[in-house]
Amino acid sequence: MKNEKIYTMFVSSVYPNYVAKVEKKGKTKNDVDEIINWLTGYSQQELEEILANKIDFETFFKEAPNKNPNRKLIKGVICGIRVEEIEEPLMQEIRYLDKLVDELARGKKKENIFRKEK
Repeated sequence: MKNEKIYTMFVSSVYPNYVAKVEKKGKTKNDVDEIINWLTGYSQQELEEILANKIDFETFFKEAPNKNPNRKLIKGVICGIRVEEIEEPLMQEIRYLDKLVDELARGKKKENIFRKEK
């Protein structure tokens, strides 16, 4: 596994950027939390504990209690790279989150953000 800088960054240091990005477009912190909960299976209380502690992205995704199997349906480009083509599993998980936050900020409805098998 590559030693990417983002892996060792604390979730709590990036989280405010997610919130600020969506708030500029009229969405809320609760919307961001809902996306994170859907993607990872963390409860709201668990997420708040993670944000209160210094938990890095590697640990955050490694210990996610119930990664949503439909996250594999997330497709598209983030940071110039197609998320479905990212080979490194941890980086793909991080980019899934980035993609969902980006979609929320662009005004996509949550029922469409939360992928479902057809």
